[in-house]
Amino acid sequence: MKQIMEIDRLNLHYGEFHALKEMKLDIPERTITAFIGPSGCGKSTFLRTLNRMNDLVPGVRIDGSVKLDGQDIYGADTEVETLRKRVGMVFQQPNPFPKSIFDNVAYGPRLHGIRDKARLNEIVERSLRGASLWEEVKDLLNKSALSLSGGQQQRLCIARALAVEPDVLLMDEATSALDPLSTLKIEELVRELKQDYTIVMVTHNMHQAARVSDRTVFFLNGELVEADETEKLFSTPVDARTEDYITGRFG
Repeated sequence: MKQIMEIDRLNLHYGEFHALKEMKLDIPERTITAFIGPSGCGKSTFLRTLNRMNDLVPGVRIDGSVKLDGQDIYGADTEVETLRKRVGMVFQQPNPFPKSIFDNVAYGPRLHGIRDKARLNEIVERSLRGASLWEEVKDLLNKSALSLSGGQQQRLCIARALAVEPDVLLMDEATSALDPLSTLKIEELVRELKQDYTIVMVTHNMHQAARVSDRTVFFLNGELVEADETEKLFSTPVDARTEDYITGRFG
């Protein structure tokens, strides 16, 4: 299986604090990889290194390599805007723009130079279908995105990410602010999206990781403790710390 991302000896410091230590991980394409671990263990920080979101944080220092299709995303020749087109992100809280549903989805393509109305219509419909939202909003495209429910807003944010045709979709606890029914819809959607995209998700919900992901990575105190196929990691973890966490002894 092709590895779309390869992370090697990645370290991240916030000032004097060593937040990520010697991270090494390969992410296979068209799979769902879940990051688990207690609060503050580094999993969201690590996720944000994969599309350079940590560049926006003052005092951050990063060394090591993160390769996307063999190219180091921290190399001098990497354009961050192009990188974030290829590696999209969906955040914990739905964050639609205060614009129409249509304009939310068309925002990225317009930013990248697409102006043709017919082309934009096609992209918006395809992206909303990809996010399992089209049937619910196809007659409401000019309405404010803020009028949607929380679950619909999160699927709209997924559609907005899909509109620029990324290779990788990062999801930072994308269901933690949602009700159980909306969470279920997002989980079903994620499984469908795997056919076309590589998905990396942070979750506090171990049941969700077990239900949805192909591979699971366990983080603790800024270290990557263990990474394996999900079924194997949950049934026969190699590291005692992983077993202690998934059996509820701490965390």
